[in-house]
Amino acid sequence: MSSNMYQESKYTLGRLKKESPFYLMIIPPTLLVLLFSYVPMVGLIIAFQRFIPARGFLGDQEWIGLANFQFVLSLPGFRQAFINTLYIAFLKMVTGIIIPLSFALLLNEVVSTKIRRTVQTMIYMPFFLSWVILGGVLIDLLSPSTGIVNQFLGLLGIEPIFFLGDNRYFRGTLIVTNMWKEFGFGTVVYLAAIMGVDQELYEAAMIDGANRWKQTLHVTLPGMMMIIILMCVLSLGNILNAGFDQVFNLYRPVVYETGDIIDTFVYRMGLLDAQFGPATAVGLFRSVISFIFISVSYFLAYKYADYRIF
Repeated sequence: MSSNMYQESKYTLGRLKKESPFYLMIIPPTLLVLLFSYVPMVGLIIAFQRFIPARGFLGDQEWIGLANFQFVLSLPGFRQAFINTLYIAFLKMVTGIIIPLSFALLLNEVVSTKIRRTVQTMIYMPFFLSWVILGGVLIDLLSPSTGIVNQFLGLLGIEPIFFLGDNRYFRGTLIVTNMWKEFGFGTVVYLAAIMGVDQELYEAAMIDGANRWKQTLHVTLPGMMMIIILMCVLSLGNILNAGFDQVFNLYRPVVYETGDIIDTFVYRMGLLDAQFGPATAVGLFRSVISFIFISVSYFLAYKYADYRIF
């Protein structure tokens, strides 16, 4: 018995020594997560107070229970922002899975390695640009008077469209521009998953007479199913995150009806109107809903697809 324990401890120490560089690598991101994600959670107590900044964070603040939540839920602007957030985030989630997956499958069929790498680099480049830069670019491109898009539409006899100032087009503009910026990253992820599929399975499928479509359907997609499930789980966790950076840089008061989301609503309420208690209550509400979504999605993925993180 003691011999087995000695061997087991020796194996554990050897494994820790071998994996120590990896543990050292995760220390900086772990500290950053603790500093910027967990330490600020202490401020959630503001959601249950009538917070007055002059008294200080640890001062004698008045505790009002759930009054901030009741106040926020009674605001018509919050209801519209909540609906807009769900609508925009859901469409971003769907397009963020289907478009990159489809493009990765198509790009995988390209025979020329040089063309494949060139296309992959071109579609991946917008991912590295911030929405501050892309916002200015899109405002110029989509301008109803001088934008190149409306100039092209004018050549086709179509009246200029105010993409960023018309409620009929603003949501669609958000979805399309977000897809243009983000789908390169998703494509790279799915291409990596495709590269990991066992090549012997393709050879066996060819021997059985499967064409390229059937190989994709019965070999490629099942082989990358774990990555697809992972991306779906991560996307469901962001169901109430419609993209503050994008919306903030593109929206204006005239499109609040269809473009205002929870994050921009919190920004105006907390930083511009100085209603810190209600703004914190909205943030806490969003975090709880997102936590429920990602927990349920992970449970379903584990139960029906045998997917697990650890």
